[in-house]
Amino acid sequence: MAKPPRAWQRMLSGRRLDLLDPTPVDIEIEDIAHGLAFVARWNGQTHGDYPYSVAEHSLLVESLFCRVVPKAPVKWRLAALLHDAPEYVIGDMISPVKAAVGPGYGALDDRLMAAIHLRFGLPAQVPATVKKQIKKADKISAFLEATQIAGFAEDEAARFFGRPDPAMIDGMQITLRPPKEVREDFTARHTMLLEAL
Repeated sequence: MAKPPRAWQRMLSGRRLDLLDPTPVDIEIEDIAHGLAFVARWNGQTHGDYPYSVAEHSLLVESLFCRVVPKAPVKWRLAALLHDAPEYVIGDMISPVKAAVGPGYGALDDRLMAAIHLRFGLPAQVPATVKKQIKKADKISAFLEATQIAGFAEDEAARFFGRPDPAMIDGMQITLRPPKEVREDFTARHTMLLEAL
């Protein structure tokens, strides 16, 4: 009988995370923050001396989500911060590549997200209305990233991501920072939201 292939990854915390069958007890915020701080968005194709990380993007999305839904409960702000958390172990792919990979990628992402949510006291699945609001913040973030650091003209970015209401992006400026700094800020924000639940 053939031995099944190894599907777990050893995390820096010492946890062994089974990527195909993740459990909440193997999820640690330090692992998520560290991984996301070193995963580059836009496949690293951004201006600046540091890659624009998924951790930095997640902080921006949570901030934008608060503008989209000013009176959102803390638990949904936490869900917004963690919206790309599975990427700490499966990486970030641009949407066209995710579609080409097929439904297997989405299923893997969904299993990891459910475990992450349960680990931090959120429902395994976020309600559709909240998911839609987070997606809106995510698209606004994509527009800002595209125009500020990924070399898109505004009209081109608007075709792909929509043109956000100017009030939503007023004062929003992306600054690229070292991974250590972003990791610390992501962890601190997570702790603040978790304590406010």
